[in-house]
Amino acid sequence: MALDDAPIAQIRDSLSSALLSDALDALGARNHALPPSVRPLDDALVLFGPARTALYMEVFRAEPGTNPYELEIALIDDLKPGEVAVMACPVGDRVAPWGELLSTAARARGAVGCVTDGLVRDVRMIREMRFPVFAGGIGPLDSKGRGEVMRIDVPVRLGGVNVRPGDWLFGDVDGVVVLPAALVDRAVALALDKVAGENTVRAELEAGKSLATVFARHGIL
Repeated sequence: MALDDAPIAQIRDSLSSALLSDALDALGARNHALPPSVRPLDDALVLFGPARTALYMEVFRAEPGTNPYELEIALIDDLKPGEVAVMACPVGDRVAPWGELLSTAARARGAVGCVTDGLVRDVRMIREMRFPVFAGGIGPLDSKGRGEVMRIDVPVRLGGVNVRPGDWLFGDVDGVVVLPAALVDRAVALALDKVAGENTVRAELEAGKSLATVFARHGIL
């Protein structure tokens, strides 16, 4: 999908994870929402961009003489403007792949956020940066000797949802949805149409019309 900056900004401002979730449901892609445990560090920030993926494996020691961050560094250094770092971690609470320094490096390259089902640390500094990060938890543990990237730019399973490089992620206070690259144009178009419909429904409800009457007229709830 090729979007210039203006439409992307419009999508961030106009849409929500709930609207896009409804659109993906309508398109038959129902397994698209990350679990509710994946939360934003800052509820006010919105994330929207294509995925660059890293797949972590659990380890139990740091091998002497090796660089356990090699592939992690390679991914971050290769991030392009507008992209989202997606860090898929093993089940559990041992791996914290993201922190303030990775946020700094990613933001300097124009990346627009990070999504992980693992842990994140350095939360105060990331919040001060206003860099959108969505994570499965918060903890102080370094990933060194606990988790290591085994592959980058490959399909991953994040919180039970498949994410492929180039799929789009939208995150806000309600959660994160994954929009398959093949459906993102249609999903965004449907969601923008629903915004207009919901505005009409809202105005009629505020005017005192019954929910039953409004739903019968518009089919929107």
